[in-house]
Amino acid sequence: MRSVDVPAGTIEYRQEGDPDGPPVVLLHGVLFNDTQWDLALPLLPQGFRYLLPVLPLGGHRIPMREDADLTMPGMVNLVADFLDALDLTDVTLVVSDWGGPLFLTDVGRDKRVARLVICPSEAFDNFPPGFPGKMVWLASRTTGTVALAQRQLRIGWLRRRWFMLGQMAKTPVPQHVVEAWTDAALADKRIRRDLLKYCRTKFDDRELVRATDRLADFDGDALVLWSRSPVMPVAHAERLAALLPSAQLRYVDDAYVLVMLDNPEATADALAAFLAPKGTNGRESATEIDQNVDLGGKSADAGR
Repeated sequence: MRSVDVPAGTIEYRQEGDPDGPPVVLLHGVLFNDTQWDLALPLLPQGFRYLLPVLPLGGHRIPMREDADLTMPGMVNLVADFLDALDLTDVTLVVSDWGGPLFLTDVGRDKRVARLVICPSEAFDNFPPGFPGKMVWLASRTTGTVALAQRQLRIGWLRRRWFMLGQMAKTPVPQHVVEAWTDAALADKRIRRDLLKYCRTKFDDRELVRATDRLADFDGDALVLWSRSPVMPVAHAERLAALLPSAQLRYVDDAYVLVMLDNPEATADALAAFLAPKGTNGRESATEIDQNVDLGGKSADAGR
């Protein structure tokens, strides 16, 4: 793991692929970390520089500064600070589960982002998302309740229940991935403290919708890569695709929210098509592509 300092503290990140290639930043969700992408990462196209920052959302390994602002506004700025610290330009930003990065345009800090991929994530007024999100919020009352929830997450039969990851992942999440999500927080109370800061954000539905709607001002290409699950509504995928000026809408079959774990082949295939130079591998303009393409089947040819 590498690391870089930002105002909130030290951010760990993985770097894979071509160090001189165009940067692709793969983000993760609340309670998770970079290992969320472990199954899909080896399948992504060559020639790109893949960066996987570990955000302080409960699955991180290095506690942030005690005075760090880790509420939603602070976390949105932290993503931008990470891009600034590495002086990344022409970034493809891949959002998953946690919807905070969708607000970069609203706060005027999306200048380093040239392309946007939105996997199933919070959007509009869906913060926290569905029943699983509300369960995380309830479990995040104290550092002790967070520890209890994370111990329960490590129990395979329990985390597959609908009130835990059963609505997030259609297939069982590998044990080693879950342990990577929870090891540091269980060992260090400061990690759990950081998560509590985020979970104490006060959300205003009208403000969330207004900030999401500012994506209409994002002038780069976009891919809304969604699934059909009860947690992240399909209506939000359609609304995001209509909102973004240059967007494709595609669906991953056999997957819930964590498409990169449920169907890594189809997820990687969709990203490869989007990242390919225009005019190759199906990467035409958004108006020339079916806006409701299904990426079905768990084969390397899915979605081609």
